[in-house]
Amino acid sequence: METFTSKDFRPQFAGHETFPIRALWLKKAYDAIADGADKGIFIAPDAIVRFGVGKNMAQAMRHWLLASGFAQETDGQLTPSPLGAALLDDDDGLDPYLEESASLWLLHLALSGAPEMTTTWYWAFNIYGSLSFDREAMTRGILQLAEERAWKRVAPVTIKRDVDCFIRSYVSRTRGVVVEDAIEPVLVELGLIRPSAIGDAFEFVRGPKASLPDAVFAIALNRFWRSTHAEASTLSIEAACYGRGSPGRVFKLDEESVVDRLIRIGETTRGALSWSETAGLKQVMRKKPLDEVAVLRRAYRAVRSVAA
Repeated sequence: METFTSKDFRPQFAGHETFPIRALWLKKAYDAIADGADKGIFIAPDAIVRFGVGKNMAQAMRHWLLASGFAQETDGQLTPSPLGAALLDDDDGLDPYLEESASLWLLHLALSGAPEMTTTWYWAFNIYGSLSFDREAMTRGILQLAEERAWKRVAPVTIKRDVDCFIRSYVSRTRGVVVEDAIEPVLVELGLIRPSAIGDAFEFVRGPKASLPDAVFAIALNRFWRSTHAEASTLSIEAACYGRGSPGRVFKLDEESVVDRLIRIGETTRGALSWSETAGLKQVMRKKPLDEVAVLRRAYRAVRSVAA
């Protein structure tokens, strides 16, 4: 069963202290827990000095580190996840400062592909029914959902702040804003949301995403498959395009773009997932578990060999 529809699901609309992810926050936060650290490290008396930010920002750093999937909390301890270590480690990290577009797409996938820590992100990309929206419409939609699901302690002011943080994570604020602040949100360059030509509104940008690597698409498909169709050995095009948490939804891809990437997925995953077209039936087959880190390492090596 999809986590979002489970009776036991508990949404989260706070934790970021209204701050979108900023440049270098994840690296700073990761370095602090690279060898394991108590979960209270971000609220400790020395947190302001350690991280060089205010008290609320330090708490936001912890939130985004966990929401990104780059760290995990177990028995009161924060430790790097395999993906976090592969990307951010000082010695052999693939992209410690998140300079590659692949890293930003992975970050977006973590926030919008799962609802546990960033419920608004998941809802906006996977459930909201229109390509255009404004703050008020999105806030009303989430509050209505909260009422239908009988979610507790969901205050309108909390949702309003969460929606605002969501928008500021993807849309640059250059007018009347100090340049340093305007370029801070790291997901703006993905071009997933843009201001609408009409009023104070916005719109999702649906279609091909040239900067989205096939490796990240494959990881997104694998996570979606694992969470919603865990026992199935095949997956339909429709599910990959339109299922909640699917690559089509999370990345706002049109169907043709999804199919193009599915056709290449065997090469991308070295046969772990493969495209099948038999007797007019087009689908993806899963032959063995996908090693996300191995797929990423190959992708980053390929990008760097081309650049060299």
